Amino acid sequence: MERKNASDFPQELLDLFDHYVHGGIDRRTFLERAQKFATGAVTATMLWESLRPNYAWAQQVPKDDKRIKTETVTVPSPKGNTTIKGYLAKPAKIKGKLPVVLVIHENRGLNPYIEDVARRLATENFIALAPDGLTSVGGYPGDDEKGGALFRTVDRAKMGEDFIAAARWLKALPESNGKLGAVGFCFGGGVVNMLAVKLGTELAAGVPFYGSQPNAEDAAKIKSPLLIQNGGLDKRIVDGSPAFEAILKANMVPFTAHVYEGANHGFHNDTTPRYDEAAAKLAWKRTLEFFNKYTRG
Repeated sequence: MERKNASDFPQELLDLFDHYVHGGIDRRTFLERAQKFATGAVTATMLWESLRPNYAWAQQVPKDDKRIKTETVTVPSPKGNTTIKGYLAKPAKIKGKLPVVLVIHENRGLNPYIEDVARRLATENFIALAPDGLTSVGGYPGDDEKGGALFRTVDRAKMGEDFIAAARWLKALPESNGKLGAVGFCFGGGVVNMLAVKLGTELAAGVPFYGSQPNAEDAAKIKSPLLIQNGGLDKRIVDGSPAFEAILKANMVPFTAHVYEGANHGFHNDTTPRYDEAAAKLAWKRTLEFFNKYTRG
């Protein structure tokens, strides 16, 4: 499939797809509303297909890259769904203790894009774990549509406990220097904020990409440094950020917030047309700098 960019689609259609991805409407409703954008030989179904992820594009670091080692691990989660599986990526040659980073997926489960993000961190001399919140329902099914449907069946509180268990397991690894970072995207960005609330100073650094903000009471509990990354066109998330940032500032939490003008929700995900290469590369550069500052030494 030919790769398309956000500029190839009307913004109203991109916003409609975002509404669908986040469960606001079902596929049938999306197709009905997308019909107005269908022209000539391009049907609403073709538009839907072109907006979906193409995971052939999601491999910046090959699975067999000699710089890293990867494996699937199972982490105990007694307060959650008993166990949670995850994709663990490490540098092939580890010298001394290394910082660890939890990588949290979107609302579709542990797909190839998120696995690749974990591998990218491993090439930068971090130990990364990408847990699969769908473990209790069989794991990511290999398809985002099915993954989204499964995601809605998992107890959200128990899934949160699974991510907390994964974070603490990762931090306690023998190769860990005891400094835990977390990065997440969409749903995962919200989980990073939740971890900042729940883990306190156990979390050394958090990077939520376009994640929902905690309520005011929870936000006031945050102590961890945060790097907040949002797309300028992502009104749903951007509108909630100023109040969140005001609470962080009032409590003297170290944080930096970036809004990437012209970028959509999901701009870091390089498998969809919403990907914004310039914004994604700059945001990732800032992410690595942030983790290096707060999780090393």
